[in-house]
Amino acid sequence: MRKNRFVSSSDYRIMILDDEMGIIDSLSVILRRQGYEIEGYTDPMSAIEKLSMEHYDLLILDYFMSPIHGDKVVERIREFNSDLYILLLTGHKDMAPPLKTIKMLEIQGYCEKSDRFEQLLLLVESAIKSVSQSRRIRKFNDGLNSILNTVARIYQIQPYEKIAEEIILNILPIVNGRNGFIIVNDILKAADGSEIFIGTGKFQTSMKDPAEILNSRFTEQIRQIWASKQILRLDAGILFPLITESMQAIGVLYIECEDMEDSMKLLKIYVHQAASALNNAFLHTILNIKNEELSNTYDQLKVRYIDTIEALRLAVDAKDIYTRGHSDRVAYFAVRIGRIFNLTEKDLEVLRVCGIFHDIGKIGISDKILLKTEKLTDIEFEEIKKHPLKGAYILSAISIFKEIALIVKSHHERIDGTGYPEGLKGGDIPFLSRILAVADAFDAMMSDRTYRSRLSLKEVKNQLVKGAGTQFDSNIVEKFIVLIEDYDQMARELADSGL
Repeated sequence: MRKNRFVSSSDYRIMILDDEMGIIDSLSVILRRQGYEIEGYTDPMSAIEKLSMEHYDLLILDYFMSPIHGDKVVERIREFNSDLYILLLTGHKDMAPPLKTIKMLEIQGYCEKSDRFEQLLLLVESAIKSVSQSRRIRKFNDGLNSILNTVARIYQIQPYEKIAEEIILNILPIVNGRNGFIIVNDILKAADGSEIFIGTGKFQTSMKDPAEILNSRFTEQIRQIWASKQILRLDAGILFPLITESMQAIGVLYIECEDMEDSMKLLKIYVHQAASALNNAFLHTILNIKNEELSNTYDQLKVRYIDTIEALRLAVDAKDIYTRGHSDRVAYFAVRIGRIFNLTEKDLEVLRVCGIFHDIGKIGISDKILLKTEKLTDIEFEEIKKHPLKGAYILSAISIFKEIALIVKSHHERIDGTGYPEGLKGGDIPFLSRILAVADAFDAMMSDRTYRSRLSLKEVKNQLVKGAGTQFDSNIVEKFIVLIEDYDQMARELADSGL
């Protein structure tokens, strides 16, 4: 079997469920040769019980069995496990379950029984690759969520030593690492004026001088990346320079972890935030010392805060490929509408930022709900309806975004008062939120989603007109319909900007 260099067969457990022991024995021999861990069952009820208690990556399932057939087995499995990859086998092609049943039960693969196992082996290999990719995506999303949960702690204004300690202790669990250290150079000093060194694992020490625990070669490599400002891969780990927005090296972070390649993107995101957090604390120190530099420093802090929220927005995009770029397009259309109403440049900037961050609350919504292709249940829809409030909560934690938070919170309110989260009506809904609602709905209808294909421009116009006065502000819809008469030019502008 061809091997993906990121996939180790021994990391995957396969269960074979077939009422013919000979089939189980034959498949087990072949798959064990490929390095897979195999368990076989002839009794469906015993197999279901085992699957409910332990983790398996793939189930190879016979269709015709007693006391229940394979489709009923899958129904019971899906009650407690929606992720298990299932490969259905049958020796009777004409009596196999219909395609509708296979789709409904989320059976990912189908194969006829044969004395030759080449096709089945290819399907197993494809299944394991799919499982591997799902693992990597889940690990990346979990890592992003963990980073977002730790960002608030490292951005607290506190002594540099405390920030450095938070940085090193929070990153290791995210990437399954045990050993690492952070050094903050002499630009930022500890309370006693010394260089800051915080290590964990084999680098944990009470000594203040890093040279006492690091060999001369390691020390030279650290000096090298301070000068080059480039990531340096070593045999056991990676050295990251901590670089500020002004390209100033303020320290290094060293990490040893498993799955270095898979962890690299997460590490880069976290290192950027770590450098910003340290520099943020440094800037606050300057504020306390030099009040005359307040205005310039405030602008720099704003950039770093925006970087933090941008990381949140990227996490939302990473959760759902179908909505990637949606926020930027909503920002574009909202600003175009704002110009029709001759809004000030300040209000237009507020609209742009609101468009970018209007769905930020979806970071707190489960992937299973966001990516679901079927109709949402009432409970799932209620969970989706929480995202404006969650977004407002995230944004309101930062003082410069309090106005934006209010607008984001209200972008799903309706003119007739049936919207959410507060059921505001008519003029009680902020005007910028009403603009945002039209821009958001327009781009959503013009985009492909997991549950439907994009609508035509004509259909979208009809939907907007239909919702005017109930869902949308009639005046905004009227002016927007005129604006999108030149939609082809707008589409070219979006395409030129990569959206």
